[in-house]
Amino acid sequence: MELLIREATSEDALLIAELTRTSWANKVAPNSSGHREEPDHVIEDLQHGGAFILLRGEIPAGSVRWLPLDTERDVWEIRRMGISPAFRGERLSQHLMEALIHRAQAADVRELRLAVRTDQAQLVDLYAAFGFEIAPELEYTRANPNEAPPIVMRRVMRY
Repeated sequence: MELLIREATSEDALLIAELTRTSWANKVAPNSSGHREEPDHVIEDLQHGGAFILLRGEIPAGSVRWLPLDTERDVWEIRRMGISPAFRGERLSQHLMEALIHRAQAADVRELRLAVRTDQAQLVDLYAAFGFEIAPELEYTRANPNEAPPIVMRRVMRY
């Protein structure tokens, strides 16, 4: 299995939006905004942060995005990680997470944060394996106000 992870550009906005919608279908609650992901929103994220696309062979299999906090540029929020259904069960998300952690280290990021939907609490253990800890004192800045607040996790980067 040949894997390639590459940093996304604005030309990838449509692909990332499609990967997000496909990855979240039948996996994340239907009321999640990820099901309505649009290229314009992806472009905005790319202008302020970044994204990776994971390719298995030449086929796009997943993606992940990050955005620095408005008030703390050395703290990134991880967003919209997903693997397309055809590639699930291959542990591909770990490759995206590892790439993002390395990218954060190269950028001297102090902390990574992510949100876990309360209906997907089983993901807490997955992220804990990457050094993330539950941080109940934090709020996820991009949380959907029409839903229950997510479980916020953080990984303090050590250099």
